[in-house]
Amino acid sequence: MEVVEQDKLPNDDDFTFTNGYYSWVSAIFVDMRDSTELCADEDKEKLAKVFRSFSSEIIEILRDDDNLREIGMRGDCVYAVYTNPKQADVYETANKCFYVNTFMKMLNQLFREHNLPEIKVGIGMSTAQELVVKAGRKGVGINSKIWIGKAVSRACHYADHGNKDGNPAIVMGTCSYNNMIDKLVKNNPDRKPKEWFTYHKDEGEGDYYTADIIKIDFDNWIKAGMKID
Repeated sequence: MEVVEQDKLPNDDDFTFTNGYYSWVSAIFVDMRDSTELCADEDKEKLAKVFRSFSSEIIEILRDDDNLREIGMRGDCVYAVYTNPKQADVYETANKCFYVNTFMKMLNQLFREHNLPEIKVGIGMSTAQELVVKAGRKGVGINSKIWIGKAVSRACHYADHGNKDGNPAIVMGTCSYNNMIDKLVKNNPDRKPKEWFTYHKDEGEGDYYTADIIKIDFDNWIKAGMKID
């Protein structure tokens, strides 16, 4: 096994069963809250509409990035992993969290208009150096990347904190926060972005920040009736 250490994680074609890469990545997990109670509803057509609308549109937001290296679904959770060799890349990944948070306002408004149940999500993001290897059964087409490190596991953990126990939707690890906050401040010089975040101590999975950040133009469009010119 040859492990190559480099800032940018390559595309799938560069992975074999005899190599691996140690690179900077960021992961986002968007986890639906209270889905067990929602699934207790016997109206299966209604449930299908809710879950399909949620998953398909979140995927559309997360997949639009040349740095995307994996995207998928785990039950009621949509996740994506990106190579983030630069701080600007971490900021762009964080920006997706803000778009997802705003989109949920739009989706719930549409649900209300169609008498469908509203949903809440936790949005977790984490950044770290991760060991990534290809694993599976060689020669039979059954293989997948394995993410060994803190980025993916912590993003999943942080998503579980979002919109729970009084927390807002977005939960971001300290490494993600530290690598994107300067650009967020630069892009919002009159708004004091650091005050948008609340710091939390976590001895288990690592300290994190919570926030309820939205894209203002997007939100104004939603409030104006979502009209398309």
